[in-house]
Formats: sequence, structure tokens, C-alpha cells
Amino acid sequence: MKLSPSLLISLFPKRFIKTAPSPPTTPLPTRSNTTSSSPSSFTLQFLVNSCGLPLETALTASKKFHLNEKNIHKTQSLLHFLKSHHFVDTHIADLIKKMPAFLGCKVENNLKPKFEFLAANGVAGNLLPQLILSNPDILWTSLDSTIKPSFKFLKSFLGTNVRIAAALKRCSWLLRVNRNRTMQTNIDLLIKEGLPLDRLAKLIVSNPRSLLSKHDKIVYAVNSVKTLGLETNDTMFIYALGVKMKMTDTTWKKKIEVMKSLGWSEEEIFGTFKRCPQILQYSEKKIRITVEFFINTVDLGPEILLVYPSLFCLSVDKRIRPWYNVINVLKSKNLIKREKKFPSLLLMSEKKFLENYVDKYVDDVPGLWEVYTGTANTKKKGT
Repeated sequence: MKLSPSLLISLFPKRFIKTAPSPPTTPLPTRSNTTSSSPSSFTLQFLVNSCGLPLETALTASKKFHLNEKNIHKTQSLLHFLKSHHFVDTHIADLIKKMPAFLGCKVENNLKPKFEFLAANGVAGNLLPQLILSNPDILWTSLDSTIKPSFKFLKSFLGTNVRIAAALKRCSWLLRVNRNRTMQTNIDLLIKEGLPLDRLAKLIVSNPRSLLSKHDKIVYAVNSVKTLGLETNDTMFIYALGVKMKMTDTTWKKKIEVMKSLGWSEEEIFGTFKRCPQILQYSEKKIRITVEFFINTVDLGPEILLVYPSLFCLSVDKRIRPWYNVINVLKSKNLIKREKKFPSLLLMSEKKFLENYVDKYVDDVPGLWEVYTGTANTKKKGT
């Protein structure tokens, strides 16, 4: 007979059941202890009560490994170790869901030297659990034969631990030396093509995944970007390269056709792309919504986005529309004497916009804060 989760919990020995879940204060078993195919009541109650997992998740995890009650002190030691390195209950629960076998990691021989090395090289504080959760395989990756050589490789181009940590935050796979062989080939190509080393370092930090792509793909992207008139020593080259590598030719052509249908010529599109490659990183839907808002609502032609292409980077619903509505309300009250052009106004910082156009008038214009937030029931900050 199949037991329901609630009935299964009711069958636990009373000495194992806690009346309220307590924070995960225990590490988990080693790989050798994680091969059980049937749920263990002890493992299940431990995952629920000590690790904070929902029952269904704990049931799934408990089918993949079991805890040895006699060695539970090792599991508790592991959890304590993780918490001393900025892992909180949610981190531990997420890690169990992604890789239950991590409970079998040994602290002294594996995690401790690995975490000490990472911390000493800039991966410390909250960045450490972020890195591990983005790629739990790091827990099983050799420190001496993989992680250390990967750091050495990255440091040869980035120079500082701060830059390495920034790159790892975007792509934890940089810690896999086999991936770096692919990366080295792509880097050699870019250097041969004339990409300055400082721009290369910026590319590694800002878009490391592009350098982990297949070599043929990056060769094609480099040639395509150069065909559009951007050379490797141009400031925008690395950004254009990143955008081009994120899409297929079919997607690229669809975006060009959408922009042409909205009134731009190919010459205008590619000329603007060279100044602001981000205009083609967004979906066709996002491109269309942005252009149509300025044409139909703001009553400006599509050429305004040739002058201010960075407007494509802004959300219509979260920024452009609410700011436009605020300015319209203030104009209707004759509170704006010398108005800036709306597109240029959108590029100011949110803090400055709040100071100059919301906080300055919010006491005199009922509902202005609601107009700014776009919600009828939102209260003014601080109230």
C-alpha cells in the first residue's frame, strides 16, 4: 500500500520528530552513504526538521541517499561549516535540491582547503554560496588539478582577484580547466585579430560565456561584426560581439526586419548598432513595444531612438510610461516651467528624477506618487 507523505511522517519514531523546524545546523553524509534507493525515515525527518526542506522535496532527496544515524555528527559538522561561510538555510536547502550527494562532502579533506583558497582569492562573503549554488560541481572539482590552474589562467589576463571574482559571478564554469582550453583558443583568435588586452580583460569580466563558445561560432561572429564596420580596437566591438553571439542568423534577420517595419533603414539600424549594440539584444516584441510607445503615445517619430538608442535598455512599463505620466500630470498643473526633452529626461538617474519631479511636488499633487509607481494603492516611501 502506498503511504501518503502525512502518514509517512506520522510513522516516524517520536524521538526523531520535532514540533517545529529548526535551522539547518548539520552537514550531510559522504557519497559512499548516498546510494540508498528507498526513503529512510531518519533521513526524511532530518531533511525536513534540520535542513528546512518541504516534505515533497525531502521525499525526493531521501530516495537518492540515506544518512547514517551513527555518523550524524559528521553531517552536523558539515552544516555548521557551511553556515560559518555565509550559507544560510535557504542556500543549504537549494543545494540539497540541486545535488543531494553534496551531503557526503568531507570538510577537512575537501571543503575546508577549497573554501580557504577561494576566500583568499576574492571569492568570499555572500559570493561564495552564490558561486557554489550556480555550479555545485565545484564541490567535487579538484582543487590542485583544476581550480588552482583555472585561477592562474584567469589571473594571467585579468590581473586582480577582484576581476576574477566578477567574472566568476557571471560564469562559474570558468573554474573548469577543460573549458579554459576552449577559452584559450578563442582568446588567441581575438588577440590575433588585434583586440587590445584591456578590452579582452573587459570582455572576460562582462561576457565570459562568449569565450566558452565553439571556436567556429566566435570566428563567424568576429567576421560578421567587422563586416558591419566595427574593428577590434573600437570601444563597442566587444559589446557588438557579445550581442551577435547570443543569436542565430534567423533571429538576427527577424530583428532587422522588425526595425525596418517600424520606419528605420538598414543603414540607420547598423549605424546605430555600431554606437549602441544593445539595441539588437532585445526581443522583437520588446523592440516593437518601445518604438510604438514613442510613436503612438509620446508622439515622436522612430528617429528619436536614433538619437537616444539607449532608451531601448529601459522598461516601458517600469520606467518610460510612469515617468511620462508624471511629466504629463505636472504639465497639466503648470508646475513645469522649463521642460527638458522627455527622451533626455529618461536618461537621468532615478534618484534625480524622484527629487526633481516627484518628491518636489508630491505634497501639492494628490496621487502623484501613485502615478509614479503605476499602482493605485502604493503609499509614499516612508509612510
